[in-house]
Amino acid sequence: MMKFYFSAAPNPMKVALFLEEAGIAYEPIPVDTRAGAQHAPEFVAINPNAKVPVIVDGDVTVFDSNAILLHLGETTGKFMPPASAKNRGDLLSWMMFVGTGVGPYSGQAVHFQHMAPEKIAYATKRYVFEAERHYGILNDHLADRQYMVGDAYTIADMSVWGWARMMPFVLGAEAWEKLPDLKRLVDEIEARPAAKAAVGLKDKFTWKTEMDDEARKHMFKHL
Repeated sequence: MMKFYFSAAPNPMKVALFLEEAGIAYEPIPVDTRAGAQHAPEFVAINPNAKVPVIVDGDVTVFDSNAILLHLGETTGKFMPPASAKNRGDLLSWMMFVGTGVGPYSGQAVHFQHMAPEKIAYATKRYVFEAERHYGILNDHLADRQYMVGDAYTIADMSVWGWARMMPFVLGAEAWEKLPDLKRLVDEIEARPAAKAAVGLKDKFTWKTEMDDEARKHMFKHL
C-alpha cells in the first residue's frame, strides 16, 4: 500500500486531495513539524529536504507536492488534461507557476506576517505584494474559463487549491473581494467530498498545537 507522509500544510493537502479523488488506497503517516518529526533520520532518509509531502509506493519515492501530483496523474491517467502539446505545455507551466511562485511567496508572506520574531516592514511588503500579484494572475486566467487547463478539473486545479484555500491566512479574508474567479474555483473544489476528506485527514491524528520555542526551533532552524 502507498505510504503518504503528510501534515495539514497546503502542499500535503494537494496530494491528499488527489488520493481521495482517485480512490487510491494509502497509509497516512503524520509528520508533526512542530514536534520536529521531519528531522528524524528515518524521514530524512526518504526525503533529504526534510519536508512533507512524500509518497512511497513500493520502490518508488517521490517528494515535492507538484512532482507527486504529476507522478500520480501520469501513472494513474486520472485528472490529466486531454493529451496534446498545448495542454501539456499549459499544465507544466501552471504547475511550475504554483510550485515556484504561488507557494513560496505565500509561505514567506505568512512567515513575515505571522511567524517572524521581528517585524520587518520591507520583507512583509515584498512578499505580500508578490503573493497578491501571483493570485491576481490566477484570477485573471480563470476569468473566462472554469478550470486552469483545458475544460476539465485536473491536477493543476488541485495544485492551485492547496494554497488558495488558505487566502484568509495568507492575505486576509478581504483579499477574496479582488479575486472572484479564483474564489469560484476554490469554492467548487471545497464542495467536493474528496476535498472534505482531505482536509479532515488531520483530525484522525494528534498534533502539537503550540507555536512555542521548541516548535520554532524545529520549523525555523535558522533561528
